[in-house]
Amino acid sequence: MGPDQILQHFRDTNALLDGHFILSSGLHSPLYLQCALALQYPADASRFARLIAQNFDRSDIDTVASPAIGGLIIGYAVAAAMNVRFIWTERQNGEMTLRRGFGIRRNERVLVVEDVITTGGSTRECISVIEANGGSVVSAASIVDRSNGKADVGVYRMSLLSLDVPSYTATDCPLCERGDVAVKPGSRANISN
Repeated sequence: MGPDQILQHFRDTNALLDGHFILSSGLHSPLYLQCALALQYPADASRFARLIAQNFDRSDIDTVASPAIGGLIIGYAVAAAMNVRFIWTERQNGEMTLRRGFGIRRNERVLVVEDVITTGGSTRECISVIEANGGSVVSAASIVDRSNGKADVGVYRMSLLSLDVPSYTATDCPLCERGDVAVKPGSRANISN
């Protein structure tokens, strides 16, 4: 399955949205990828996971870690495809942390997996938490890279699909200037700026 088929899958599952969106990074964008819809069938998550896993040598990875919530499904599926442990980080009081009783062995080799990367912020935060707990992040991966390779997370990173999707700060957003209402997918209310 190549990039065109992956993009078509997002279209077919209504996971590719056009409009005016507020991303988790706080940036605004005319395009949103709702990975939960693209991964709602386990067979699809497994297929994407196998494609990611084949880019890494299993002997170099002890654990897969993902930032919650977006990376949980694909991270777990990649760990299953590689037959390694899966853990995740999540925000507590606005700060990314390792919770749920997870521990990391000193120098444990970790692959960080996300669904979509825009700025790389959540991935970098996940990497920082892993390293602060003694782990060694060897690589990162995602299904989609909205930055078209520009997001730097500090380690080698690969994605199955690279897109060049514009994103704007709220103060520089042409969609806001036009008066289009910004929405945050997954929320019940529209948010306007």
